[in-house]
Amino acid sequence: MLTIVLGVFVVGILCYFTYESLKSNQMKNLCYLLLLLPFTFVQAQNFRALDKSPMDKASFPSSYRVSEKIAVITYSRPQLRGRSFAEIVPFDKVWRTGANEATELRVYQPIQFGDTTLKKGTYSIYTLFEKDGVSLIVNSATNAWGAYSYDKDKDVARIRVSYTTVEDSLEAFSIAFSNNTENPKFYMGWEKIRVEIPFTVL
Repeated sequence: MLTIVLGVFVVGILCYFTYESLKSNQMKNLCYLLLLLPFTFVQAQNFRALDKSPMDKASFPSSYRVSEKIAVITYSRPQLRGRSFAEIVPFDKVWRTGANEATELRVYQPIQFGDTTLKKGTYSIYTLFEKDGVSLIVNSATNAWGAYSYDKDKDVARIRVSYTTVEDSLEAFSIAFSNNTENPKFYMGWEKIRVEIPFTVL
């Protein structure tokens, strides 16, 4: 690939100096094009590598055939990469629920978590893992990076549930909704930790 780029560049230089004295504007334009082409080609290949914690979405209803969603969660998916859950997720400290930006929840139809009703709108989701359970925190602040700017005064809801441990380990942090629209549930899982939170569509 580099050989091709250098070759085109050399041809462009030779063309320019050979035909510099010619009056043909068409020939000069061709020479300029050959000179600029390698730089354009190199610029076009300057793409970022895949993020180590790629962004993903979970929607409810989960079926792709249903275009009108009730709730959509956008989050980044960190991976274990030889580490344990406890090494990555701080216990007794608010966590961003993923990686990079704080996890985002968009509600298109009112839903109810526990005793709290979430109106239509955009929220951030944080979690607080403790030894005897986990709290799902819905916060009104948006466009936050991590949990560094987390403000408890902006909490809209806190739902505390227990978590379970299983034998199968998930390499990437995962969020999903159940397929059951009558008794919907929100799931989180990473390593051997699993969290299940029921909610109601109003």
